[in-house]
Amino acid sequence: MNKLNIFSFFSGSGFLDLGFELNGYSIELVNEFSSSFINAYKYSRKQMGLKVPKYGYSNIDINEYLEKRSEELLHYITDARQGDNLVGFIGGPPCPDFSVAGKQRGRYGDNGKLSLSYVQLIISQQPDFFLFENVKGLWKTAKHREFYEELKTMLSESGYYMTDRLTNAIEFGAPQNRDRILLFGVNKKLFPNCTENPLVDFPWKKYIKYSLKDLKQIKWPTTAEFNENSIMECPTDIPRELTVQYWFEKNDVENHPNGKECFVPRSGITKMLSVAEGDDSKKSYKRLHRWRYSPTVAYGNNEVHLHPYKARRLTVAEALALQSLPKNFSLPPKMSLTDKFKTIGNGVPFMLSSGIAKTIYDFMIGVLE
Repeated sequence: MNKLNIFSFFSGSGFLDLGFELNGYSIELVNEFSSSFINAYKYSRKQMGLKVPKYGYSNIDINEYLEKRSEELLHYITDARQGDNLVGFIGGPPCPDFSVAGKQRGRYGDNGKLSLSYVQLIISQQPDFFLFENVKGLWKTAKHREFYEELKTMLSESGYYMTDRLTNAIEFGAPQNRDRILLFGVNKKLFPNCTENPLVDFPWKKYIKYSLKDLKQIKWPTTAEFNENSIMECPTDIPRELTVQYWFEKNDVENHPNGKECFVPRSGITKMLSVAEGDDSKKSYKRLHRWRYSPTVAYGNNEVHLHPYKARRLTVAEALALQSLPKNFSLPPKMSLTDKFKTIGNGVPFMLSSGIAKTIYDFMIGVLE
């Protein structure tokens, strides 16, 4: 059977890749600029017994593939296509410059420029398909949307059919309210007799488990007085599988390899204890509710969410659970706590990546057939 071979860029510690890897694809090249993150990628895959990418781990700036290493990358792609296999690029360029909570530097920020680099790499190397993932600010904010539309025009003019969707991780079963713009494209060369965009009816919702409209109608728990180690029964009229507590139990976070790793406060403990369970209204000191899903897991400046019923911030294992990662996924012991929470916050929730990977797989296998 023909394979779908993946070249991954801005890979982080591999959350997006894992969704593809466990759903029929073969990860053949991994590119990540951060040494800490790519080492975590290697570690986690070794722990899970997954294969080493054929073309290795590339710890370089993506722009090197646009310049002095262009021919090397093209050689890998040509080799990966042997036997009528298809090659896809996946990646989510760093997004702080487009984030609503960021500094809004957009296309001119150091991170914003990397979105253009990724698009230019797609155009120059012409993979058979690609996935571009980014924050909703690129889609929702007018000045960033203009840049996004320019990127799409560049891709269209270089030979790609495309479809996009603003997608929330909770739709796929992750216990987290996290919006992301997903842009999927296929090379027009795969459709020589096609006169219209074959992605017009792309089944984005095929593996969606929950309707956002329906979830908004549910009377989720709001806040409760914080009592350390308190007991609270799960309400009967909510989907338990979308709650923080469900995922803590599912991943057995207390016995997880990263289950004891958390920031120990040097100050602010009094303020921390005063925050009610479920009060996530402030910019910092957001406490989760055990029987509700989490707000977006984004841990810049070490602002990790407070545990629902313990007098501390979340552990690494608990944060991984909120990203809906498999129980056997872990980060290396020697990685700094700051880097662990940063790579977790940067990552794509596994349930989202898995659902999108399956949707794309079904479509691309249909193309091969």
